[in-house]
Amino acid sequence: MMQLRDEYDNPWKEAISIYFQPFIELLFPDVNAIVDWTRDYEFLDTVLQQVTRDDEIGERTADKLVKVWLKDGTETWILIHVEVQSQYQANFAERMYVYNSRIFGVYRQKVLSLAVLADDSPSWYPTQFEYNIGGSQVLLKFVVTKLLDYQQQWNALEQSLNPFSAIIMAHLKTQGTRQKPEDRLQWKLRIIKGLYQQGYSRDDIRELFRLIDWLMALPQPLDNTFEREIQRFEEETKMPYVTSIERVGIQKAIINTCREDIIDILDIRFEIVPSILREMINKIDDINQLKKLHRQAVTIASLAEFQQLINS
Repeated sequence: MMQLRDEYDNPWKEAISIYFQPFIELLFPDVNAIVDWTRDYEFLDTVLQQVTRDDEIGERTADKLVKVWLKDGTETWILIHVEVQSQYQANFAERMYVYNSRIFGVYRQKVLSLAVLADDSPSWYPTQFEYNIGGSQVLLKFVVTKLLDYQQQWNALEQSLNPFSAIIMAHLKTQGTRQKPEDRLQWKLRIIKGLYQQGYSRDDIRELFRLIDWLMALPQPLDNTFEREIQRFEEETKMPYVTSIERVGIQKAIINTCREDIIDILDIRFEIVPSILREMINKIDDINQLKKLHRQAVTIASLAEFQQLINS
């Protein structure tokens, strides 16, 4: 039985960047109610990179920092952690506290910390970090949503016109079909076809198609089957929104993003990445190899070892 190698961080990072307001509306309705969406919000990725540059707790590419305005007229920074590990992680709450306190300490800005627990462990539900010593107490409570809870709302997700409903469905079914590529194919077709049937706009269908295609990776033979089925479906419904040429472009965009993320991680960890190493990374077209190198970039001890890994 084949186990698929899945990637969650980069698709989630892209999805939050593109659909930030629908993301907050669906997953954090109480926060959505206090944000003034008539005013522009701003992603502060450079700030987040600065406060996590020397972090030993673990690099998370899906973490986001966003400046928003509240309805009471105040400025607030929203720190979002997307945790996609499939098991309990002891230092997750600590990382929430460390990032929150670093941002406040450096920039003197109030930070609202949100956590999306996208793992598959029903019993893992961290909500705070605290310690007490000598009568002094440190406490951070953060707002949490657990994606597994949305399994009970599947019908509502399928009928929703919030774009993030499709992302959550794709995520849950990606997790649930790790060793079942045939089942994944059927769920991927169902979710993609649902975009057309629910009446999403042409632009949203193209964007969500790209993100779902990225999340729900298939072995090549089944991927070919998927493409043929989507082409047939588009012909029947007379809605040719995603051509085969566009899908090739989507795959190229995913590969380019993977390359850029590897180089970004190496830049953050080692500050200067030699041009020859950048060229070597940019010549790699195998998505599975790039995913493997992405994981290695987070933990490898030196640039020399990373270059040797590519050479081998």
